[in-house]
Amino acid sequence: MFPVTRPRRLRRTAAIRDLVRQTRLEPSNLIYPLFVRSGEGVKQEISSMPGNYHFSVDTLVEEIGQAWGEGIRSVLLFGIPDKKDEVGSEAYDDAAAVQQAVRALKDSYPDLIVVTDVCLCEYTSHGHCGVIRDGDVENDPTLELLARTAVSHAAAGADMIAPSDMMDGRVGSIREALDGAGHSAIPIMSYAAKYASAFYGPFREAADSTPQFGDRRSYQMDPANSDEALIEVGLDLDEGADIVMVKPALAYLDVIRRVKENFGVPVAAYNVSGEFSMVMAAVEKGWLDRERIILEILTSIRRAGADIILTYHAREAARLLS
Repeated sequence: MFPVTRPRRLRRTAAIRDLVRQTRLEPSNLIYPLFVRSGEGVKQEISSMPGNYHFSVDTLVEEIGQAWGEGIRSVLLFGIPDKKDEVGSEAYDDAAAVQQAVRALKDSYPDLIVVTDVCLCEYTSHGHCGVIRDGDVENDPTLELLARTAVSHAAAGADMIAPSDMMDGRVGSIREALDGAGHSAIPIMSYAAKYASAFYGPFREAADSTPQFGDRRSYQMDPANSDEALIEVGLDLDEGADIVMVKPALAYLDVIRRVKENFGVPVAAYNVSGEFSMVMAAVEKGWLDRERIILEILTSIRRAGADIILTYHAREAARLLS
């Protein structure tokens, strides 16, 4: 009791605060999401996500050279196709931009962890994450295409596969396909609890993946549900997921905590485009301290239980933490 007990004693100096800090945020906790397309010399800024770009493979390698020097050791690749069709065929084309980028990055930076997003929404003409029949997204026919995409990425040299489609059974289908193709050592980081969120708006511009009809609420999760997240995570783990992800992060910190406490496995959280862009807009207006808010947000995600954070702040955060 006061005056004997004084918690402020352990806040008195920066050195003492650092000594007793309970949550540690390090560059090794971060994955840097990137967008790659075909061509040469391409570095085109995404208007709704300042500081983020569409890269061609050559400029992507340059970007990673700079990011590596700042402490970034893991990236997540999204592909922007040259053409789209009903079944997203460029997603599983061995000569597509993501596959080319994986080979180039592993040649230049063998120790870089290259994770690839596996989904069809960027690649389909209708913008949905699966095969359309009679106006509906068909679950089971989509699984084969997702598995083909995962095998194509692994064959190019990807270190980890990250399926984000939210089709039932996709982790098991991908695991079986990877093992059958000789890639049993490749881990799967599943978007296990991916919510149908309004925070994805800027990403849909970046990936040109807005659905041409309807929405994704028949396969992404209802934001009101948290018990359902535990069901989804449990199913993905049973099917062979090695890491499970909660997406988005900030509005779902409670879900991150529940997943970590219930399963005790490596948990990732995606600090998504809308969360990033809101911060950047407020910073631009002078309403928030840029450096402090970035680190506070990422620390809160770690404190909730995330071992891994996918964030568009990754490069800046790594510089601040180094």
